[in-house]
Amino acid sequence: MARKNTQLELVIFIVAAFVIDYLPLINLPFLWSETFFHEISHGIAALLTGGSVHSISLNFNGSGLCTTSGGSHIVTSFSGYAGSVLWGLVIYSTASFLSHTKSKYIVMTIVGLLIAVLVLWARDMPTIIILLVLLAMYILPLYKALGVGVKYFIQLVGIFVMLDAVRSPLYLLDGRSLGDGAALSELTWMPEIFWIMTWFTIALGGLYWIWNSSRVR
Repeated sequence: MARKNTQLELVIFIVAAFVIDYLPLINLPFLWSETFFHEISHGIAALLTGGSVHSISLNFNGSGLCTTSGGSHIVTSFSGYAGSVLWGLVIYSTASFLSHTKSKYIVMTIVGLLIAVLVLWARDMPTIIILLVLLAMYILPLYKALGVGVKYFIQLVGIFVMLDAVRSPLYLLDGRSLGDGAALSELTWMPEIFWIMTWFTIALGGLYWIWNSSRVR
């Protein structure tokens, strides 16, 4: 079994994610990755609750939309931000326990999801372009010459997604009553702030879990 990451290594990944977030152009594929995991979480939730996915749209500015019908609207609406946390948690934590070679399977799974969305639900040119860019970003580390970096690459992606999942719900605090929080408020009569803080707490809990599990034993 591969050695578990130390908390120092986790801090390095967090710092690297923050630096990338402020690098123009370089940060875009990582932002698009978080949006992709958010929207695919909506889609998976809809499918698992008996609904269907009509389209998934990704925009160059980092926003996105998953259009669904049927299924549980509450579960589907809730799963976007919560799903991003889960994706980041699974990607980072799983890679921490795997060798460089086995870590490729995680990347291959993500590539498979990207291809599925591209074939089944991409309906506009920006979405198609973004998905192709993401495919290139995730396929590149699979080349043998770059194999040693696969593990670190997907851990960085996992942490970036996790950090974005912490702050993204807070963007809903804009007073416009738009987005998943507003949709859940209408569906449940619980105020939007309740859902925002729930997602924020889940994301912080995910980071805390990673921090504790990163101790060397």
